[in-house]
Amino acid sequence: MTAPASSSPVSPAAGASAATADEPLTLAAVDLGSNSFHMVVMRQSGAGLQVLDRIREPVRLASGLGPDKRLTPAVEARALQCLERFGQVLRGIPAAQVRVLGTNTLRRLGPAAPFIRAAERALGKPVEVISGVEEARLIYGGVVHALNGQDERRLVVDIGGGSTELIVGQGQRPELMESVHMGCVTWTQRYFADGKITARRLQRARLAAAAELDFLEARYRRAGWARGIGASGSVRSVWRVAAELGHGDDHLSAAGLEAVGEALAERGRIDKVAFEGLREDRQPVFIGSWCVLAGVFDALRLKRMDVSDRALREGIIYDLLGRLQDADVRESSAQQMAERFAVDGAQAERVWQMARHLFEQVARDWGLSRREHLPYLRWACRLHELGLAISHAGFHKHGAYVLAKADMHGFSRRDQMLVAALVRVHRGRLARGVLDELPGDWPQHALALALLLRLAVVLCRARCEIEGVEALRLSGTREALRLTLPPDWLQRYPLTVADVEAEGERLSAQGLGLALQVD
Repeated sequence: MTAPASSSPVSPAAGASAATADEPLTLAAVDLGSNSFHMVVMRQSGAGLQVLDRIREPVRLASGLGPDKRLTPAVEARALQCLERFGQVLRGIPAAQVRVLGTNTLRRLGPAAPFIRAAERALGKPVEVISGVEEARLIYGGVVHALNGQDERRLVVDIGGGSTELIVGQGQRPELMESVHMGCVTWTQRYFADGKITARRLQRARLAAAAELDFLEARYRRAGWARGIGASGSVRSVWRVAAELGHGDDHLSAAGLEAVGEALAERGRIDKVAFEGLREDRQPVFIGSWCVLAGVFDALRLKRMDVSDRALREGIIYDLLGRLQDADVRESSAQQMAERFAVDGAQAERVWQMARHLFEQVARDWGLSRREHLPYLRWACRLHELGLAISHAGFHKHGAYVLAKADMHGFSRRDQMLVAALVRVHRGRLARGVLDELPGDWPQHALALALLLRLAVVLCRARCEIEGVEALRLSGTREALRLTLPPDWLQRYPLTVADVEAEGERLSAQGLGLALQVD
């Protein structure tokens, strides 16, 4: 049995240059899914990527999520033990070459959940929680890179433990992306909690899954596709069982899907769901996989579905490779957001150039990294006036709200929180509480970036080119800044000098100092 939608070796992202033979690049992706945790480690080799290691453990995170949005102790312990094993492999890989992403269940926990902090300690790497739409984008990227540049229209479906992602795209470009809150674990729990299987229950769960897709059915069918591809362990498990029942071996047909449903009804109980081709660890949630997949077939009127062994992990790798080779999708996403809200690009660029000039002078003393921290300052500079499209009054608050809630491709929830926080505090009273709510050690870094952004905005208030920027000098600590201006600035830019003095008074109210010196 072969899955026609995959190929080997894995090709790198379009436009990416291969690593040199004497400097192979090792990358790792960790997918903290609702059913299983996955890790893949790859090394750039020639024109492709070579898999060095792959680990999958059926943690069933979604099954341990209680109504209080906390994990049961048993599931949390199981998950952390798994991550400690992953952490041993990741220990020798630089943090910039690793991405750890949390999906549906971690989204429901929230970015400040104690479990996430414990997971970061176990892995030795930061955990990013991504939106459902971002998950869909990465899944699509992982699947289509295995299709050797084919430019056909395609529907990609990934059924996870807690959510199902559906994407319609053309070639490399995803066009429609949705994440629906249903998965193999949640559907098994909801409709078969007592372990009993009947034809009536199967039909009820199947209809419920199709009903969850009502909101997208017309839009997706109107967009159309030439090929449907299933990209998850759930889809592959149904495909394998259908093949063992005599319904083809190169794709999953509607007839094969029905045959699997009939076989499930005959079993009568989940603990009797044992088929040739079905892994033992998949048996407890297989019935949920079938019901959700049957609902997808019904809602979108599918007749067949090809199967890919590529999905989120590979998508993470390609996206990470792009970031390392200056093809970060977050850059284009920020630009698209700026264009959508008609941000003044010339002013945004002036503020960015000023902020970068200030950053370079204090980065070492303030413990700031060009790679880790400077991108957030750049995005905040480009988007700090986004809220003007809504209203000038409180526009920093409007902009922060939009940036925190919008679907921004490439951005994790933490990424968006950081940019939104910087935009929120870039003017007026410095709302330290907004920064204190950020996860991990980001409050202190965000404060440093916020101070640089605020100064850049003040210095560029006149919205025109400023001469002698290179003579501006910033020194001191984050708590006691000193801004040195050339002597002629007192006469040439009196408004700017007054604004800097006013900024010093605002910062003083927060226990911070800003001294103005003319030299």
